[in-house]
Amino acid sequence: MAASASQWHQGGSEERVKAEIRRLRDAAEAKICARMMADSEPWITLRRDYDASLEVMSDPMREAYVALVDGEIAGFVVLLMHGVFVGYVQSVGVAPRWRGRGIGTDLMCFAERRILRDAPNVFITVSSFNTGAQRLYERLGYDVVGELEDFIIPGHSELLLRKTSAALTEFGMD
Repeated sequence: MAASASQWHQGGSEERVKAEIRRLRDAAEAKICARMMADSEPWITLRRDYDASLEVMSDPMREAYVALVDGEIAGFVVLLMHGVFVGYVQSVGVAPRWRGRGIGTDLMCFAERRILRDAPNVFITVSSFNTGAQRLYERLGYDVVGELEDFIIPGHSELLLRKTSAALTEFGMD
């Protein structure tokens, strides 16, 4: 479930900004991110409401990070570092006023560095209708490795993407 799509781009050609990225600290920050998620695409189409978004942001089994610009939460990324797809980027989102300014790219690069410390693969899914995010992930070097038809909502697929540094056995995770 990806974000930062130019299809819904409300930002513009503003100057690129550099965000500070750090762990989500408290319930107030989780609520800000959950509202950002629930009020924007692709989550509107995917029917992820505020309560479900808050659950994702607050789950202690996930690693949640925020991107700050001048102390304001400009975006977030949520990672799963356990289970079958260790290194799964579950959600990444950028506030409408900060889109098109490099925050989504910074969040993804941060997520990659974090994941690749502990695993050789970065996985993410992107909705078939989210063409802007697909372009971002392609630019960042992700390959489509599978398609899950009608996975979340009828008539749309989730594309499974992967970026790899090594096979599991070469990384020592066998």
